[in-house]
Amino acid sequence: MLNVIVGDVKEAIYNTSVYFNNSYLDSWITDPFGKKIIKQIDKAEVLSAQAVDSHALGVIPVTKISGGAKTLLLVLNEPKKIFNVSTCGNNCAPLLLEIADTLKTDVTVNLRHIMDFGNRTFNIKILNVNKTAHNMKEFVELMIPLLHQEA
Repeated sequence: MLNVIVGDVKEAIYNTSVYFNNSYLDSWITDPFGKKIIKQIDKAEVLSAQAVDSHALGVIPVTKISGGAKTLLLVLNEPKKIFNVSTCGNNCAPLLLEIADTLKTDVTVNLRHIMDFGNRTFNIKILNVNKTAHNMKEFVELMIPLLHQEA
């Protein structure tokens, strides 16, 4: 299940790009799910553990993939840590749910905005209030008061 903590989280990793650049393993990039993340988020093909071919940028090092792709790769490969997924765009939401469904453990992330998970049903537990949202309407209703507390 995907668990969300809204607001400041002492143990969360906020600068996911720097963390990724200094901690990723080659296997994360060449793994089928890693390739899927890079293809869907960055519209890029993995050439090797060190390079991807981006339609927009040409051949780039893995450290230059988008912040969203980096964050999803971190969530997938280090599920015990809490990452700030507000570095991700809404295009990352379906894969974030897929990662949570694929892993055999709960995944907890930090979120500081209302991410659009689309018109689907899901199970996202908001740990701040210990309630589970099953669709965007419920998610928004749980998130708004928490985000107002942060402001």
